[in-house]
Amino acid sequence: MSRMASFCCLLALLTAAPAAADDIDALPVTVTFLISGGFWEEDAETLAETSSASLPPSSDGDMVRGYYKLASVRQPDRTAKIYLQQIASTETGPHLVNSVELEEFSAIKPYVTDIRPEDSTGITSQPGFFATVYLKTDPATTEPESWTVLIDEFGEIRVERATN
Repeated sequence: MSRMASFCCLLALLTAAPAAADDIDALPVTVTFLISGGFWEEDAETLAETSSASLPPSSDGDMVRGYYKLASVRQPDRTAKIYLQQIASTETGPHLVNSVELEEFSAIKPYVTDIRPEDSTGITSQPGFFATVYLKTDPATTEPESWTVLIDEFGEIRVERATN
C-alpha cells in the first residue's frame, strides 16, 4: 500500500463513526503512535471560510468545538512522518476539519519512540494543545530527544526541541 493510500485509510478511520471491534484490523500497521487532546472553539462562519470541511449544522449555530489528534506514521525507511489533525465534535460525531504534515519533523527524518499528551486526565481548561514527541535522528542513539508540539489559544502551531 502506498504512503498516500495508507494515510487516506488512516484519515478515514480516524474520522469515521464508531465501528465494530473487528474494524481495528483495518488500521494501518504503519501508525505507530496516536494521541488526541486539547480543545479548540471557533465561530462557525469563520471556520467555513478557512476550512474545506463541510460540517453538519450545529444546534449551537454560532460556535464549532473540537479537539486535536497527533499521529506518527512509519515510512518504508523506518523514519516517521507526523500529522496533526483538527477534529470537530458535532452532533453526528467527529469530523475532520484540517490535517497537516508537520514539516519540522519530516525535515529531520525522525525515528519516533513515543508521543505523550501534556495531561492524561482528558480535562483541559484552556484552549490549545500540547504534546511531547520522543524521537531519535540516529536509531543507534541510546537516549531520544524531546520535541514539543504546542498549539496556543489562537490556533498558532509551534514545533520545537524541548528545553528542560
